[in-house]
Amino acid sequence: MAAKRPDKVTITEVARLAGVSTATAGRVLGGYGYSSEEIKKRVQASAKRLGYRPNLLARGLITGKTKTIGVVAGDIQSPFYSSILRGIADVSRAEGFGVLLTNSDELLVRELEAVQLLLDKQVDGLIVAPCDTERSDHLRRALKEGCPIVQFDRMVKGLGADAVTVDNRKASREAIGSLIEAGHRRIAILAELERWDSGDIASFIMRVEAGSIEPTTLFPSWQRLFGYVEAHLAAGLKIDRALVARVGAYSLDAARLQALHLLREADRPTALFTADGLMTAGAVDAITSLGLRIPDELSMIGFDDLDWMSFLKPAITAVVQPVTAMGETAARLMLDRLAGGDSPPRHVTLELSLARRGSVAKP
Repeated sequence: MAAKRPDKVTITEVARLAGVSTATAGRVLGGYGYSSEEIKKRVQASAKRLGYRPNLLARGLITGKTKTIGVVAGDIQSPFYSSILRGIADVSRAEGFGVLLTNSDELLVRELEAVQLLLDKQVDGLIVAPCDTERSDHLRRALKEGCPIVQFDRMVKGLGADAVTVDNRKASREAIGSLIEAGHRRIAILAELERWDSGDIASFIMRVEAGSIEPTTLFPSWQRLFGYVEAHLAAGLKIDRALVARVGAYSLDAARLQALHLLREADRPTALFTADGLMTAGAVDAITSLGLRIPDELSMIGFDDLDWMSFLKPAITAVVQPVTAMGETAARLMLDRLAGGDSPPRHVTLELSLARRGSVAKP
């Protein structure tokens, strides 16, 4: 039978041992108000001796600060998000902040629940990968009520909050450009392409060609399609819309089915660009089931560099995202706001790189 847990040490007991009032002990242990260095040392030594653990909720009611940051990720099982979360946690912990993590599954209804839960927990700020880049009224409301917000991976139009993203357009443009330089003219793209309510693929391509679309607050997969279109335009190549595979969901099975459809065509592409790690996994599954050889029969570049991609033979050429740095940057932006920073909203754009391996050859 487990031993009975001793009663929790109270701040009154710490004050009695230190020979000060309960209010003084509360100021020292809560980190607010003024106390002399001599009294601080006595109170802290007494707390350590008794094994006192502060009530963070009670401290938050007094100071208005809980030393916690709430994070809403799209999918915490994804290597992409796990690396970002590691960056957030490392920087936050070094500054004495804890992290409360929630998951949206890329569903707005779950993001709404997650944000409300974190606000109820009185987090000092929110770091969010927003599902809705058009409205996100819940984030606008939280910001208006004084909760600092840092967006990562994507941005909400007109939100007025700090953000850290990567240059998806440029990276995609350069990846497609490298395939064009290798001699490819039939280059397919496999991407989710969710959450764009202004038309279909054809209208999107037409608007990119006309220069009438603002890419900053597009979802990442649409920004990558934007770069795909730009690379074709720069090379003077006409886009075959049949080579743009819109998966429509963040789903391995759906990605595999779309890849199979692309690669079974008589006039199939000679190269394939996948817009993230899950799309790459679905495509590789399809390629393997069809018995196609990379790069002899199909060249391939994937967006996101996952560990398994370098283990294949040949290894997959990939766009490398600085995911840990994205999390670290998001945390630093948040900590600056919590320290009283009042500069205009900042948007930090991180550069990407292309890890060239053995999956690209001349057609």
